[in-house]
Amino acid sequence: METFDVLIIGGGAAGMSSALLFGSAKNKPFAEGKNIGIIMHQKASALSSALFNNVLGIKPGTVGKEILESGKKQLAETYPHVKQIEKEKVIKVEEKEDEVVVTTNKNTYTAKNIIVAVGPANTFNIEGLTQYVEPHQKLPVEKNRIQLKNSDHQVTDKIYVAGVLAGHVSQLPIAMGSGADVAATIMRKWNDNKPAMVHDSVG
Repeated sequence: METFDVLIIGGGAAGMSSALLFGSAKNKPFAEGKNIGIIMHQKASALSSALFNNVLGIKPGTVGKEILESGKKQLAETYPHVKQIEKEKVIKVEEKEDEVVVTTNKNTYTAKNIIVAVGPANTFNIEGLTQYVEPHQKLPVEKNRIQLKNSDHQVTDKIYVAGVLAGHVSQLPIAMGSGADVAATIMRKWNDNKPAMVHDSVG
């Protein structure tokens, strides 16, 4: 059974943004030896069919499917140490004293922390998380969308949520920022509660 320091559930905008930030921290002392994984389930991503003309840095006319594909490639090529787990869907999460056990349709993993970054459809049925489900606070009632109860992305000591499922509106840059914010929060804990600034610079 493979163990992760962080296991991200969901390969959409929030999940991949979180994975990229974790990946970029590999040379930081506080992230040394950390095992990061992401379950790349994208089948139900609302991003797939969206068209983007208003997102900074993304060429107008880009469709969501392209972003999903290029994001996976960027993560694999730039930060290959982040393990991408393909063709698996999470069906159960069990929080224990020192870890979280994550069961998919094919395997079981353990993690010190998990980030749930899947869509907000009311068909959400991951066992062990349904007790945190509540109606989405920012989307129209008729949309029948849900969120997980959280405080600043944190559901429990070991479980975090990102993206629209965290209660954000459905906008690509907001979802991306949410995923990165969760990663920065966890890395701050690794860094003795000091801000963990992770970015590259020219020159």
